[in-house]
Amino acid sequence: MDELVDILDEHGKPTGKSCLKSEAHQKGLLHPTVHVWFYTGNGKVLIQQRGKTKETHPLLWDVSVAGHVASGENIALAALREVQEEIGLDISEADLEPIGTFKEVHKHAENFIDAELHHIFLAKLKAPLASLTKQESEVESLDLVPLFQFAEETWGLGNSDKYVPHGPNYYKLIVTEIKKRI
Repeated sequence: MDELVDILDEHGKPTGKSCLKSEAHQKGLLHPTVHVWFYTGNGKVLIQQRGKTKETHPLLWDVSVAGHVASGENIALAALREVQEEIGLDISEADLEPIGTFKEVHKHAENFIDAELHHIFLAKLKAPLASLTKQESEVESLDLVPLFQFAEETWGLGNSDKYVPHGPNYYKLIVTEIKKRI
């Protein structure tokens, strides 16, 4: 879905301008997104397999929930909206633990440069995996994997080619922050 997104400067600050998401991608304009990583008390992390019709990284495993922040939308409310849309889970803002931002630029094609500032949250998964309802157009599958296995695979020690290439620094941040909470 093409929606209006706010444009950020190189430091992640709003410029006061907005445009359609497709234009931001075409021109490589930095815009905000949310990433919500769910973890369990017994040391597992929820990962999602991207839908097979996704424009970027189809069928690769990725963050539990992710999405664009609509123009003018509050970051935390965008995270809550995406959680409800992608996995059918209703959580509150108090359930979100912000752990920082991460700037990422992927040049997929000459006219498709995805420049995003991810606002990253952790949240404890309190519902069983079987109770989650995946958004068919966005999510192919959901899985809970042990944090140790996830760390090995995303840090390049194992099967790293099955994940969206956010890079080891990004994944190390996620693993480190989850480890502090379990």
